[in-house]
Amino acid sequence: QVQLVESGGGLVQPGGSLRLSCAASGSIFSAYVMGWYRQAPGKQRELVARITSGGSINYADSVKGRFTISRDNAKNTLYLQMNSLKPEDTAVYYCNAGYWSRPGNYWGQGTQVTVSS
Repeated sequence: QVQLVESGGGLVQPGGSLRLSCAASGSIFSAYVMGWYRQAPGKQRELVARITSGGSINYADSVKGRFTISRDNAKNTLYLQMNSLKPEDTAVYYCNAGYWSRPGNYWGQGTQVTVSS
C-alpha cells in the first residue's frame, strides 16, 4: 500500500509559479514511477509529468520548458515546480504511484491550482 498526500496548490496570477509536493508513505516509494496528473473541469485526467526512481523523465508537450518534476527517494517525496503558469494550467493536480506505461492504483486526494488574474 502507498498513501499519497499532495500540497502546494493555490491561486496564482498568469506568469507566476507554484511548487507542488507529494508526500508518500507505506510501501517502497522508490519502486514506483511517480507521476503528476491533472484534471480540468469537463476534461479527462491527463499526464503532466512522470519520473522513474533512476531519474528518467517525461513531460506533456503543454508543460515542457515550464514545469520540472523531481523526486527525493530518501524523503519519499515527489515535487512539481511550475513556472510561467497559464490560465489553461488550472486544474486539480494529482500525484500517482505507478508505472511508465500507465498510472497505478495509488492516487492522492488532489490539490487545486487556479491560474487567474
